[in-house]
Amino acid sequence: MQSAHEAAPRRRSPFAAAFLSLLFPGLGHAYLGAHRRALGFAAPPVLVGALLAGIFVRLDVFDLAGLAVQTWFITAVFIINLVALAWRAAAIVDAWRIARWLAVGGSGGRIRGRGRVAAAAPLAVAGLAAVLLVMSVAHVAVARYDLLLSSTTACIFDPEATGCPSATATPGASGEPSDEPSEPATPEPSAVGTPVPSVSIPPWNGTDRLNVLLIGADEQGGGHNTDTLIVVSIDPATNQVAMFQLPRDTVDVPVPEGPARQLWGSVFRSKINSWFVQNRHRADLFPGTDQTRGYNALKAILGELYQIEIKYFVEVNFEGFQQIVDALGGVTINVQVPVVDDAYPAGGGALQRVYIASGMQRMTGAEALVYARSRHGSTDFDRGARQQRVLLSLRQQTDIAGVLPRIDQLAGALAASVRTDIPRELLPQLLGLASQVNTPDVRSYIFTPPFYQVETLNSPDRGYIIQPRLDRIRAAVRDAFTTDPAIAEHREQLGAEGAAVYVLNGSGVSGQAARIAEFLEYLGMAASAPGQKPDVIDGPTTILRVYNGAETTMPLTVATLEALFGVTAELIVNATATADIVIITGDATPSLTAPPAP
Repeated sequence: MQSAHEAAPRRRSPFAAAFLSLLFPGLGHAYLGAHRRALGFAAPPVLVGALLAGIFVRLDVFDLAGLAVQTWFITAVFIINLVALAWRAAAIVDAWRIARWLAVGGSGGRIRGRGRVAAAAPLAVAGLAAVLLVMSVAHVAVARYDLLLSSTTACIFDPEATGCPSATATPGASGEPSDEPSEPATPEPSAVGTPVPSVSIPPWNGTDRLNVLLIGADEQGGGHNTDTLIVVSIDPATNQVAMFQLPRDTVDVPVPEGPARQLWGSVFRSKINSWFVQNRHRADLFPGTDQTRGYNALKAILGELYQIEIKYFVEVNFEGFQQIVDALGGVTINVQVPVVDDAYPAGGGALQRVYIASGMQRMTGAEALVYARSRHGSTDFDRGARQQRVLLSLRQQTDIAGVLPRIDQLAGALAASVRTDIPRELLPQLLGLASQVNTPDVRSYIFTPPFYQVETLNSPDRGYIIQPRLDRIRAAVRDAFTTDPAIAEHREQLGAEGAAVYVLNGSGVSGQAARIAEFLEYLGMAASAPGQKPDVIDGPTTILRVYNGAETTMPLTVATLEALFGVTAELIVNATATADIVIITGDATPSLTAPPAP
């Protein structure tokens, strides 16, 4: 007898029923007229889909990225995908079976989901198999990407993970501009004495200022020179971000108290980019394993320099950086100053000329790497600013729509080149902070001479070095979120011009030239009072002389000095001049004194 709740299904195509169930569970049953059965198969995915949509619609790309790296999320996706596969297969087979039952003689009567169905024709079975195969392809793809995400995040978030791919490439092999060669590898000492005890750093509490070390590593030739060292400091209360960058040629960095200071002394005399390899196997100096100890050593020595606690690190090797940029489809960078380098290494000992014009430039990974690493024809300040500009441009331009088509390539590049000790469970909160940061408002500090460091072009035993002015660097770090960023930017722009300024005492006031030179150094200029006798004595005003076209190459310095002393510069051509700018003080020269060191 016909059920009052369900009309008798009509004879329909089994393939059509299966195909409709492929599109969505229950559609095939509705096509057959089995409406109650259709509702039973359709309701769970509709409810689950609505729940997930309600959750994900509230998340932005940063929230989604933070969620995607969680182990529980990866596991949940695998389980949901498996259950969905089984549910859809059951709906397809059930709709096909009912249609076959009707086709072989079922007419009326209640559908119980059981009972013998006549032997299916080979063509009908093939149709069912084809539908199931098409359905399975999507779930296999999801499972594959889920496993890819699992292996990629394991390589990134576990510094001791094994079996991860390597991004190290042969320099120049691609024909693209290659990276600079590494400095000759220095011997890596082994541990002597008792290993230091392991120390567990308390996780970030979400309210204190957070400091994360970004490392750019050059691993060519089997070395591990940490040529780029940027500490990103985040104030969660105000969503302010500052970036502190220390040039690779910095020496005499203070060593933290403990066994390391007993070995190296109060300062590390070698260049800071070799600190990692000199300590990564020294279990008697720093806690950790051979895979993590070098990072702990870097966090410790930079924390000592800046007088802050550095919680976590993120490292990208330069070859991997190139692959990541390519995987993202390139990066657009606003090149503010043209890059000219007539001696950029092209691999195999050859050199090539590099020219990158100013303006908006779309760059490949190789081009972005050249832009970030070119050393000749520019200052360390300019180089550091370029590296930070690349990072901020990538942060600003990365979006889900651009990433998805290149997910395989990006996952491989990330797994091969990125390492961090940031806890996975903390990443959503950190990315949430990142989403609230306005990129143009990020404060940038590059600790270069003359204001933050003292430059020596050719020291007898160490070659080119720069030595930190600890009081000024530490004051900049301490006051990063309270100092007017315009003052800091002006100071660093003056330092980038690198004008050599002499102050000569023409007024006879004792110590006047030295005080003014110290004040100009405070502003960011490379100023000194050499003690020479000027050719003008007891003049009424300050005399400002600019030599050999410095007004065109150092315009900000000249303009600042003209405004400071209220005079117009005299432009002089003199091939024997040893300074770019000479200031001769006079009776009306203002009294300028640098503020006391903090």
